[in-house]
Amino acid sequence: MNVPQSFTVGIVGARGYTGTELIRLLAAHPHIELAFVSSRELAGQRVADHNDAYQGELRYESLDADAVAAKGVDAVVLALPNGKAEPFVAALDAAKPDTVIVDLSADYRFDNSWYYGLPELTRNRYDGQKRISNPGCYATAMQLAIAPLLSQLAGPPTCFGVSGWSGAGTTPSDKNNPELLRDNLMPYALTNHVHEREVATQLGVPVEFMPHVAPHFRGITMTVNLWLQQPLKREEIVALYEQRYAGEPLVEVVDEAPWVSRIAGTHGVQIGGFTMAPGNKRVVVVATIDNLLKGAATQALQNLNRALGLDELTAIPH
Repeated sequence: MNVPQSFTVGIVGARGYTGTELIRLLAAHPHIELAFVSSRELAGQRVADHNDAYQGELRYESLDADAVAAKGVDAVVLALPNGKAEPFVAALDAAKPDTVIVDLSADYRFDNSWYYGLPELTRNRYDGQKRISNPGCYATAMQLAIAPLLSQLAGPPTCFGVSGWSGAGTTPSDKNNPELLRDNLMPYALTNHVHEREVATQLGVPVEFMPHVAPHFRGITMTVNLWLQQPLKREEIVALYEQRYAGEPLVEVVDEAPWVSRIAGTHGVQIGGFTMAPGNKRVVVVATIDNLLKGAATQALQNLNRALGLDELTAIPH
C-alpha cells in the first residue's frame, strides 16, 4: 500500500476564528505540515501559546505577498477579509503557479476560472484545479438546503438566516459586540448580500436572503421557504434529500428541525424540519451548520485534501 507523501501548507490571516480552527485541523493531519502562519498582530508569538491543538515551535510571522510566495509551499490558505487576496494570488502565480490556493474570501467566488469548492454539490466539477474558492458559510447552508428541490422550484427560495457573532469576524463592529447582542437579534444586509448573489450564481435561480446575527458565538440556522411547481408529499421530499445526500458523511438528513446548539463544534450539516403548507406546494426546510467549520475551515480542508490527492475527509472527524 502506498503511503501518501507529506505536503507543506501555509495560512495567511491566521489570527481570525477560521484560521484558528484550520490550525487545529491541520495540527492533527497525518500528511500535512503547517509550514507558516501569517498574522501581523501576532507576529513573533508562538502558535502553541494561542492554539492548544498545536504543539510545535512555529511562530506567527508578518508576511507580505512576496514573502508568502518565497516560502515555496505546496498550498496556501488565504483567510483574509474580502478584497485582500489578489496580491497574494498574483505573487504565487508569478513565483510558483502550481501552488494550490484555497481562498476563504468572496474575492474569486464569481470567477469561472476558479473551482468553487462545495464538494457535496460541485465535486464532479473538480478536475485538478489549483485555484479554489471556498464557499461562504451562509451560502453553504442555503445551497445544501435548496439543491435537492432545485428542479421542483416554482419561484425564488426565501432564506431566513441567523448566525452566531463569530461570523462577523474579529474586527470590532456592532455585529460582534456581545453587549449590543445580548437579548437581541440584529438584522443586516437584507437584500443583495454577497451570499445571496453567490447562491443565485451557483444554483442558477434567484434567491432571497435575509441575514441576522444572534447572541450565540458560533453556528448558523437557515430556514428556507420553497414553493413547488407540483404538490409533493412530505415523504417524497424527505426521500429526495436522502437520495441526494446518500453517501455524504458530512450531511445528515434528520426528521425534526435541527438545533444550532447541536451543530456547534461539529463538521457537518443537519437538514430537517420538512414542514408542508396546506396544498403541499410549499415546504419549509431548516439547515444548521457551524459557520467556522463546515462553513469555512472544514470545507477548506476538504478542498485542500482533494487538491493534494488525499482522501477528502482526511483529518476531518465524521
